[in-house]
Amino acid sequence: MAIARSLQSYLEHREVDFDIVEHPHSHTALETAHAAHVPEHQVAKAVVLEDDDGYVVAVVPSTNRLDFGWVRDTLGRDMHLATEAALAPLFRDCELGAVPAFSDAYGLDVIWDDQLDGNSDIYIEAGDHEHLVRVSGDQFSQLMSGMPHSLISAESDYSNWASG
Repeated sequence: MAIARSLQSYLEHREVDFDIVEHPHSHTALETAHAAHVPEHQVAKAVVLEDDDGYVVAVVPSTNRLDFGWVRDTLGRDMHLATEAALAPLFRDCELGAVPAFSDAYGLDVIWDDQLDGNSDIYIEAGDHEHLVRVSGDQFSQLMSGMPHSLISAESDYSNWASG
C-alpha cells in the first residue's frame, strides 16, 4: 500500500498536490525521517488522544514530545493517549501505528502544533510504515486552517528541563 485510500480520497477531493516518498520500514516518526532522508522537524507525527468526549489527533513535529498540559490549556479537555486497541477501528485502512496527520479524513478532530507552520514542506504518514505523503507547507496550513492550534509540544530536552 503506498497510501491509505481514505487519505488519498481526502487529498484528491481537496485538490492537494502531493508526492509519495518511499522509505525502508520504520517504527517511529523520527526513524521515518531518518529512513526517508527528510528533515526531522518537517515530519508531522500524529498522536491519538481520548477522553470521555471522544478522540482528538494531536499533530506535532517528529522531534517533539506532546505536552498534555498545553493540550488541556488549548482545548479545555483533560486527554490521555488512546489505547492501541482503539486505533484499528478508527484507521481501518492503515497499518497499526501509521496514523496520518490529516486525521479529519477519518472524521476525527485535530489539534496541531504551531511549530509546523512556516515549513517549506511537511511529510506525514501515508498509512503504512514504508511511505510518507509530502505536501507543501502552504497546503498543510491550508488543510489545517480552522482547526485548533497552539504550542502543544517541545523537544524532549526542553520538556526535561521544564519539568525538572
